Amino acid sequence: MSLIIGMSLLLGCQFCGEVISRALSLPIPGPVLGMLILLIGLIVRGSVPDSLRTMGEGLLKYLTLLFVPAGVGLIQHFGLISRELGVLAITLVVSTAVTLLVTSQTLHRLTRRGKTTGESDT
Repeated sequence: MSLIIGMSLLLGCQFCGEVISRALSLPIPGPVLGMLILLIGLIVRGSVPDSLRTMGEGLLKYLTLLFVPAGVGLIQHFGLISRELGVLAITLVVSTAVTLLVTSQTLHRLTRRGKTTGESDT
């Protein structure tokens, strides 16, 4: 029963995100909005329900299967990718650099805040 509740939560959030995305004609995919809805719900609740945790752990076991469609897309659009290789390479390098910068700054600020409030590092 726990798996059914967990899957229902995941699919319900995805459905709500899809409805919002289509109703408002947003350029953001429904599943991304669904993840945002789920995140907000988890933050408000303050913890992850056991049913959702069980379902999430079950799905993570098969995460590698999600790379199959991406691999097929790479093969199918190889010509387009080879024509745009320079732009893709620059985008990957810049996005990686921005991600590292934001992550390091966030960690630095959180670490500094922890030391000013007297929290220990252990």
